[in-house]
Amino acid sequence: MPEPKEPAGAIAATGMGGAMDLATSEAATLERIPGGPQGTDPQGKPRSLWSDAWRDLRRNPVFIISALVILFLVFISIWPSLIAPGSPLKCDLAKAQEGPAPGHPFGYDGQGCNVYTRTVYGARVSVTVGVCATLGVAVLGSVLGGLAGFFGGIPDSFLSRVTDVFFAIPVVLGGLVLLSVVTSNTVWPVVGFMVLLGWPQISRIARGSVITAKQNDYVQAARALGASNSRMLLRHIAPNAVAPVIVVATIALGTYIALEATLSYLGVGLKPPTVSWGIDISSASQYIRTAPHALLWPAGALAVTVLAFIMLGDAVRDALDPKLR
Repeated sequence: MPEPKEPAGAIAATGMGGAMDLATSEAATLERIPGGPQGTDPQGKPRSLWSDAWRDLRRNPVFIISALVILFLVFISIWPSLIAPGSPLKCDLAKAQEGPAPGHPFGYDGQGCNVYTRTVYGARVSVTVGVCATLGVAVLGSVLGGLAGFFGGIPDSFLSRVTDVFFAIPVVLGGLVLLSVVTSNTVWPVVGFMVLLGWPQISRIARGSVITAKQNDYVQAARALGASNSRMLLRHIAPNAVAPVIVVATIALGTYIALEATLSYLGVGLKPPTVSWGIDISSASQYIRTAPHALLWPAGALAVTVLAFIMLGDAVRDALDPKLR
């Protein structure tokens, strides 16, 4: 009596010499699933952490809203004259403290300057300070923390003690002391101060990430195959340890914008004639009862900007954290 024939594609040999039952219909269904099997893209290639994170970010409304706000801020920082008429330094004392009216929707401040124009131009300074300070802090902290975490020993111990000293310095008090002797009207002294006191936080994050990453099996395998320290750092450790640094730096960017406004409000940050939200808030606080609009608009723009960057950082953190998947 002949044996019954198995359906085509029902037997698949395994690497251990056994057999795995797989019905043809199930295999066809698996091929038709959008995105392929779990952990692969539509082309069947394994998905990386970054591709999974980008897919999650595109579906996150918090990320979309915050990203749109930040893109708008970048746009008006580069081309403020497209939406703000006139010069932010052009003032008319005859219009001092006037309220909103056609042609000047935000009114005028105590010097007769257009609040709307100054609010738009103030975004340029805030975004410039925030981005430059964040890049400086991220680069310096990542390099020092990554090298200390990778090599360990005396460099790691020395860096830990140095960061402890910097963590003991109050940021605002340090700004009052260090920036009070600076007479420059540019943003670079403020950026340098933020980098000087901000790198220890990123350094601690980078150090911990590198220590965790260098214990993985693929790093040990690369070391056993004779890979150099630079190759292990750049090709194997850095790509897998940079995610926490990106999250912290994104959130810190909003913090640096708020810190610049705080220092400018106290009179030790940016100084006139530079257009800054902190300077405008400081000037308008003197007549908040008679012209509150001059204070509310730059303060509102500052709050929205800081909130947008913090929301963006939270969304990036959720997307890059495997434990939340």
